[in-house]
Amino acid sequence: MFDKIWQLFAHDVGIDLGTVNTLVLVKGKGILIREPTVVALHKKTRQILAIGSEAKRMVGRTPAAIEAVRPLRDGVISDFDTCEAMLRYFIHKVHQTPSKGSFSMPKIPKPRVVVGIPSGVTEVERRAVQDACLSAGAREAFLIEEPMAAAIGSKLPIENPEGVMIVDIGGGTTEIAVISLGGMVISKSLRIAGDELDEDIISYMRTRYGLLIGEKTAEDVKIEIGSAFPITDKEEIFSVIRGRDLATGLPKSIKVGAAEIREALSPTITQIIQAIQEVLEETPPELLTDIVERGIYLAGGGALLGGLDKRIAEETKIPVYVSDDPLTTVVRGCGEVLNNLDLLAKVRVTGGLR
Repeated sequence: MFDKIWQLFAHDVGIDLGTVNTLVLVKGKGILIREPTVVALHKKTRQILAIGSEAKRMVGRTPAAIEAVRPLRDGVISDFDTCEAMLRYFIHKVHQTPSKGSFSMPKIPKPRVVVGIPSGVTEVERRAVQDACLSAGAREAFLIEEPMAAAIGSKLPIENPEGVMIVDIGGGTTEIAVISLGGMVISKSLRIAGDELDEDIISYMRTRYGLLIGEKTAEDVKIEIGSAFPITDKEEIFSVIRGRDLATGLPKSIKVGAAEIREALSPTITQIIQAIQEVLEETPPELLTDIVERGIYLAGGGALLGGLDKRIAEETKIPVYVSDDPLTTVVRGCGEVLNNLDLLAKVRVTGGLR
């Protein structure tokens, strides 16, 4: 009886461990954490000073002794210790223990964790994610590929014999997959996504206007006026971008239109569309017929880029739909498999016990 009561305190969690944002869903409670994947720490002592939104506010503003680190790059762990500390903090947080400011695990049953990973990662990279979860306090750590999780989170009929196509555009990777009978028939993982779109804007402003801007400014501009398809239903919109003049070293403001930002983003968007076309070319004819009828589904933060669905539809000649709440499709998919252990056994890449 005592064991059963204690099991009530163990919250199984699904984690979308993203390059830009980390989302944590707790079984039976929904999404409890949406935080930037950023950790601020002391350079010499490596002491964790802030995690998530508080750490992101420090990006580009830290003194010499403090650095704001993104522990994942292109969808994989680049700083294992920092990633482990971040996961420990998030798992600790959803258990709602009274102890604040501590990164040690609460003394309650450890949770089962399901994590979405890019489909193109190596075995070593998979093991790094699994080890980080187990070290952070998970009882079991199961990995499922992000396009599969995104398809499940988008409520697509993945177990039917008909083919469905999902394109998950995140911060570090773009995942493209054709799914049928609960498995991925064709998949492609590009380490080109939202981060590269930000870099495109930074590069454009440097070469066109001699203006140096930071990652956060580029991201804000992308969200505000970024688009992939010409705006036809309203007047051209503009944004004022502030940065440093490379010629004088002094502050400078430039008024930039949506058409210019669309031009800056075009090379990366073109690469993503080419990858979609390559997957379509490799898709078996019967499944391709299903996709033409059902359409292509977009997930991930990149799906929110204005006109991206229209641009893909125009170039592929296939209807394109944006999933409901595309930012949360992967973590919702992880939550679905927590509720359906038979489905988890079918779609997981690997699982492990501590």
